[in-house]
Amino acid sequence: MMSASKVKMRDRKMRDQPASVQYSSPSAAVGSSSQNGRQTQDSGRQTNPPPRTGWVRGYHRDGGGYTKEMPKYITAGGFARARAAEVKAMLKAVTKRTGSNHVFQALPKHMRRRAMSHNINRLPRRLRDVASKMREKSLLAGSKKKKELAKSKSRKARRRHGNLLLEFNRRQRKNIWLETHIWHAKRFHMVKKWGYCLGYRPTDKCYRPCYRAMSSHCLLQDISYYCCIELQGEEDKLLTALSQLTSKETGPTFAAAVCLSGCRQGSVTVYRAGQYPSQPLGPVTFLWRPRADGSAGRQLWIWAHPALKQDLLPELQRVCECCEAVATPAESASTLQSEPKPEVSPKAKLTPGGKRKRSREDGSGPSAKKILGDGTRPAGTPVTWKSSSTGILINDLTMEMVRYRLIGPQSHTVLTETLEAATDCDEAGQSQAASLWWPQHCRDERKMNLHQRQADVFNTLRDIYSSGEVPAGTVLGLTVDDPRLTLPAKKVKAMPSVNQSQEADEEKRRQLMLRGVPELCSQSCLWDQTVRDNVTENKISEQELNRMRSELLVPGSRLSPTPPQGRVPVLLVHQPGKQVGTDMSSWGAGWDLLLPKGWGMAFWVPLVYRGVRIAGLHMSLKRSQNQGAPHFPHDYPDCPAGVRFQEEQEAELLNKFKRHPPAKRTNYIKHGCLAPFRCPWQQLVEEWEVLMRQGGDVGDEQVQSTTKQEEEEEKEMTSQPDHSGTKPESGFTVIRSRKSLRLLSAWCKPPPSRGQRPGRGGGAPPLQRSAANTFLASHRMSVVWVRLSLLSKGKPELHAMVCAPTPEDLTPDASRCPQEPPHTDHFKSKVKLRKKSSKTGGGAGEASELDADLVLGVWPDPLPSITSHCSRPTLGWVTEGDFSLSAGCGQALGFVSVPGLLNTLLSQPEEHRGKVLLRNPSSLHYRLAQISIEV
Repeated sequence: MMSASKVKMRDRKMRDQPASVQYSSPSAAVGSSSQNGRQTQDSGRQTNPPPRTGWVRGYHRDGGGYTKEMPKYITAGGFARARAAEVKAMLKAVTKRTGSNHVFQALPKHMRRRAMSHNINRLPRRLRDVASKMREKSLLAGSKKKKELAKSKSRKARRRHGNLLLEFNRRQRKNIWLETHIWHAKRFHMVKKWGYCLGYRPTDKCYRPCYRAMSSHCLLQDISYYCCIELQGEEDKLLTALSQLTSKETGPTFAAAVCLSGCRQGSVTVYRAGQYPSQPLGPVTFLWRPRADGSAGRQLWIWAHPALKQDLLPELQRVCECCEAVATPAESASTLQSEPKPEVSPKAKLTPGGKRKRSREDGSGPSAKKILGDGTRPAGTPVTWKSSSTGILINDLTMEMVRYRLIGPQSHTVLTETLEAATDCDEAGQSQAASLWWPQHCRDERKMNLHQRQADVFNTLRDIYSSGEVPAGTVLGLTVDDPRLTLPAKKVKAMPSVNQSQEADEEKRRQLMLRGVPELCSQSCLWDQTVRDNVTENKISEQELNRMRSELLVPGSRLSPTPPQGRVPVLLVHQPGKQVGTDMSSWGAGWDLLLPKGWGMAFWVPLVYRGVRIAGLHMSLKRSQNQGAPHFPHDYPDCPAGVRFQEEQEAELLNKFKRHPPAKRTNYIKHGCLAPFRCPWQQLVEEWEVLMRQGGDVGDEQVQSTTKQEEEEEKEMTSQPDHSGTKPESGFTVIRSRKSLRLLSAWCKPPPSRGQRPGRGGGAPPLQRSAANTFLASHRMSVVWVRLSLLSKGKPELHAMVCAPTPEDLTPDASRCPQEPPHTDHFKSKVKLRKKSSKTGGGAGEASELDADLVLGVWPDPLPSITSHCSRPTLGWVTEGDFSLSAGCGQALGFVSVPGLLNTLLSQPEEHRGKVLLRNPSSLHYRLAQISIEV
């Protein structure tokens, strides 16, 4: 049988054949098949084979021949018309060109040339007219569809500094770049977060090298995206306003004596005014400016994560009563300078097809050399607010300073080899550069004496072996020379000095390790806005610096004397390492380097040339995991920024899950995982609060069979309340009280063995039912930050479930890890029915009853009971998990419900106290882990 297309083609070819010409079917002339000389006949019927159709060449199909019957008569007129039609069709097929063919393609192959399509004169004379008409037609059609675009600049013009700067500013309209963006973009995978374009991780292998750098040498990060908010006013009024945002139960506040002096940096968790312990905002670090002689005003810098700024800044304005915006003169001048001119001269207009060239009028005007605003605020918004009642001034200094973080035991060695204390200006330099800040600074003898003391303290850092030996939060102010002047010819790894110091230097080193930097040496000119602007505006360009180097008599030597505009005020802030727990003390300690804006790359390249390792956002999370500290905003589920992060993370993980084929992705319903992409904390604390209020033991409720339990969950699925996490963040709290954490930490530890010294928290009351009920009276709706260490093999993953073990799981003769029985997927048939109805187009009423957001393998909202869904009660989830290189085993960090934790501890024997089960979302195996709360 012929296909439909062939039948249509045959009918089209045969439509001109005369009707008077009749041909008999070729099958009619063929007799029936014979076998042994006899014809096979049916009784009363004769079966004829189906007529053969289709065009063949030579003979018919199946070996048949042409029929020998001839037509009885032929009409001459009809026969001639038929033949004429065939000849006409043949000529039309030969001469007609298709839409994609050109004139030169009508030539025979031996005459075709590529140049014929561009040069009409190469065609034969008979085809030139047709080709010229086709060319004009194509040009006319092209001019109607699109206009001729102006020619782009040449590469040489695009690579000019001014044009590059304008192009970079255009690309920063949505996401602001840091000063080291170009350096990172060539070596890192970049991500767009919080209004900035940041480096996430290097393009080469980095996990183990970065860990070695943090453990033995130095790791460098650019954290200039952190936001700085400055508060100015009287000390009493500032402390009164800030006391509403903190609580002494969580640790030192803004009023801590050691931090108030200005020689130490402090950290605190900020809450909404008067709402402790609920409605937290997030963690911040703060730094007071040392007191000045005869001045009652104080100056405070608060450093916050960019995801926290939109919640922190309005709260600071409310408690400080600063609602009146103030326009600074510098902001107004920069706004007028960077605004483009609305009028364009006729000479500057581009003509179609013309070449873009910068005219003299355009070149004489100032170009936009900076981007207004930052990643957390648009351009034109106010940055300064003042209170008429309290006199407090709030200034947003985001992107006004550069901040680098050096992590590792040799971070101070890198700093001491990279930076050198500023040299004095001679009298000739003081007279020549009257507009610079350093020559004026050198005229004050008291300031120069302070500078000399700061230089001595900085040189004392060379004799310290590790950065962890310095008191936590130490602040040192210093003025240094331009580090580009001492840039080495090639990369060298900074190593500590092993020379034996004198007794005087040994005494200075001991005092620095015990007491830290004196209060007077913590002062720095970086606090002054005028000095920062002066240093930024008078920075020596790379071109000028190279010209000065070329004029040296000895190539490669240092410029002497140092240019007066090459002095930069900096602040060195010590970052404490791990401060909780008993193992790996001071791991991850280092220094933060604060610089004026515009000097980012001038300090970045010299630091890189000292052999440091560069890391991005990914390694910040890994550092928090090794320290056992919560990472913002990942591990702050009760903060607004943490809620927003969890929603974004859930959407990202769900989209990634949907991109995989259904047969190649995990069915979390069969694994008994209700929330593989998020952590429903609100539902968890509500269920445990109801269970503890009823006073029942959760372990007795787990004896029921899994099949019966899943059937009940399916029936009650429609009547369950919505626990999708949309409730306000004040529904549950995270325990941050030091006293409560110490008590829980002591209860989670097994009793010390015979002859072993009791650890911290040894004076805590023993864990009994009465003490637990007293504790739960104030923490019934709370979760606590815990650390889990696997006691066997395994690697914890994100959103792994923390479950309570049964008595059989803790027996020493257990040969293998317990396993969760497979669950039944009740939604699989509904998903298939929805797909079937969408394909067939029927069953609209039945398909409408199905949830449109139903995803195969994932539980839809609302979720069933979390605590009793699996064979082991769920206590919490893991927010950070990985294999720990320091501990040599899998470690996880997360939150567990306080009532569930105490219920589990009370039901365990003392020798197994603190043991829980850990199960990854894509696994059915439970792993035994030891839980600990580090304070």
